[in-house]
Amino acid sequence: MKKEGYSCPGLFGTMNHYDANGNKIGESTPGFFGGMNNYDANGHKVGHSSPGLFGTMNHYDNSGQKVGHSNPGLFGSVNTYDNNGHKTSHSDRGLFGGFNHYEN
Repeated sequence: MKKEGYSCPGLFGTMNHYDANGNKIGESTPGFFGGMNNYDANGHKVGHSSPGLFGTMNHYDNSGQKVGHSNPGLFGSVNTYDNNGHKTSHSDRGLFGGFNHYEN
């Protein structure tokens, strides 16, 4: 398993995203009806995520096309799948909140 990066909590529910070298690559902010709005490192909106059933999240690109989903795993982990149902990555809880991301 290769570590892809990590996410750390920010202010007001924001999650800051970093690559494996510690460079900020974007952030996610809480959406109005739940879910998250996703932005790149330059602050341009690149998509959003919305809640699904049983703790899942559906992921969409900026044009509203579904690109995948995430399911909760064991001990607070999250498994991410592409639109064809293939597992692409997983994330484990970090020591001080946030997540460590790994590719499959």
